[in-house]
Formats: sequence, structure tokens, C-alpha cells
Amino acid sequence: MSAVPANANAGCVGPQSDAAGKASACAGCPNQAACASGAAKQTDPSVAQVAARLADVKHTVLVLSGKGGVGKSTMACQLAFALASQGHQVGLLDVDICGPSVPRMLGLTGQEVHQSAAGWSPVYVEDNLGVMSIGFMLPGSDDAVIWRGPRKNGLIKQFLTDVDWGTLDYLVIDTPPGTSDEHISTIQYLKGCNVDGAVIVSTNQEVSLADVRKEINFCKKTSIKVLGVVGNMAALKFPVSQLAFRNAEGGDCTAEAMAALSAHAPHLLSMSVAADVFVAAEGGGAAGMAAKTGVPYLGPVPLDPNLLRACEEGRSFLEAYPMSAAAKPFAAIVDGVLKATGSAPGSWATK
Repeated sequence: MSAVPANANAGCVGPQSDAAGKASACAGCPNQAACASGAAKQTDPSVAQVAARLADVKHTVLVLSGKGGVGKSTMACQLAFALASQGHQVGLLDVDICGPSVPRMLGLTGQEVHQSAAGWSPVYVEDNLGVMSIGFMLPGSDDAVIWRGPRKNGLIKQFLTDVDWGTLDYLVIDTPPGTSDEHISTIQYLKGCNVDGAVIVSTNQEVSLADVRKEINFCKKTSIKVLGVVGNMAALKFPVSQLAFRNAEGGDCTAEAMAALSAHAPHLLSMSVAADVFVAAEGGGAAGMAAKTGVPYLGPVPLDPNLLRACEEGRSFLEAYPMSAAAKPFAAIVDGVLKATGSAPGSWATK
């Protein structure tokens, strides 16, 4: 669980592992003799450096998911927006090195990181919402980051030791899917900090839940408290008045359908339609899985086009679309995070 040396072999188990110097991945590594002797089993000085840098951060929340494509970055970005809207000083750190989507979701594409005597300055969306991501350091938005683990770990260490966040109420950390190098390094470096726990994002189908169970086990093994599971994309909810209709040939017949509804069933126009896009797995989906694994369930978030639109626009969903289908459920999840971290619930303009 310690930081991997920059010159280590791929698959390094870390110098503080019981298998250090003995694992198959250690063969031929220049650090093998030192790791096998136990000389490398000492506290990483970076832990103290990170603790000093983040001493004025009151709460740290990790956003995790076992599987990609479940809306983890969406939840992280909108959680940061929501916390900032309640007057909290918020930082959002993107440690998804190979897939940095945070700059786009916060409307910061094309921004650059600036350096001062105090360190790297976050890019600010608002006065009380700062962001750091490798996405600000790439020549172009389509450039790929093709790095091995040690180089990723080195950048995460730099993010945690060099970024001048100042005083924060909340530091939200968006991580990549899985339980790999980025997660191990982040948790190792944060050992001396105020880490409240993790919000884990899942959808309802078993292919996602199987990976989330592994993520929960990862949290237990690394002593990270699970603040709760979010059941994202729980159902599609859409106002009837905003539906588009197609005929058998695929042509648009929305005007005709709306005219028929207005004439014969006008009460339907004030209703919403709902459909389970990701059918809940046997056992109750994300809610059932949370109950069985003994962790809190923060609630479901329906698949809402306006939530996706807010991320594309780089806007706060709760502020831009307070009457949308997912607004009230998402506000309840933010309140769950506030409660779990000892803060008062928010004041939301949702239905």
C-alpha cells in the first residue's frame, strides 16, 4: 500500500508489502534487494507533506466506482457544484489520469494551470470552487495519456503536495474506475489527512454491482468509510410535454401526437413517463446490494436528460434545472453526504 518507486517494474506491489522483493513482478527490479531486506519499509515522507499541504481542508470525500460509464464523474462534478452553492469552499481534484473529463463537465475546457510561489493554483469555476486536473495540462483535448503506474503515481503525489488549495470545507476527489494504482496511491498519501470516506456510484444491473462489491471490499481493506452508495440511472423520467413521437417509418409526428393528447387527454400533458433502462438485478439492485454489504444507500438518481445537459454545458444541475426529474433525488443525495460528514443539510429550490 506504499507509493511505488518511479523506477519500479510494472506490477510493483510496493516496498511496504509483505511480498516486497519476493513477488514475481520484483524479478530484475533495481529495488529488489532493498525491498527484500525490509530497508524500504518506512513511512513515506510524502504522507507528512500531503498532511501539511491539506491541513486546512476540513472534509475530504472520494468518489469511486467499480465500473466505468456509471456516472461517477457526473456525480463528483455535480456534488462539488452543489456543495459550493451552499456557501462551502470546495476543491475538486481529478485523479482520473487517463480519462480526465472534469474540465469539460465544469465548463473549463481550454483553461491552464498557473504556478506561483505557493504552488500550483487551481482553476476556478467560481470564487468558492477550484479544480485541478491533468486535463488542464494536455496540449489538446484529444491527446491520450499513455503512462505506466509509477508516472501516474508521481502526478497524484504532485497534485496532493503542490496544489495551493488554501482553506477548504470540502475536497472532492474524482477517481478512475476500479481499484488500481491511482486509488492505492491516493489513499496512501491521504493517510494523515481528514478523509471522511467514499461515495460509491453504481447502476442497477449485476455487471456494475459485481464491480461495486469489489470497490466496497477495497474500502474495507484500506480503512476508508463508505459514506453511501448512489444508484445512478435508476430510471428514465421525462415530462410527457417534452416527448418526441415517431411513426412506424421513423418520421417525426410529434405535432400530431401532441394535438391528439391536447384534444382527447390533456391531463396526460402534465404527467411524466418513466422506464427502467437498467433493470434492477436480482436482489434489489444498488439498494439491495448496499443492504447486503452493510453500507448506507444514499438513494437513486433517475436518468434525466437535463442532468446530462448540465454536464455538457458545464453548469450546476440543481441551479440550472431545479424542477427537473432528478433534481430532488440528487439534492437528497447531497444532503446525505452533508449529514455523513457532520454538516447541515442544504437549502434547495427543487420540487
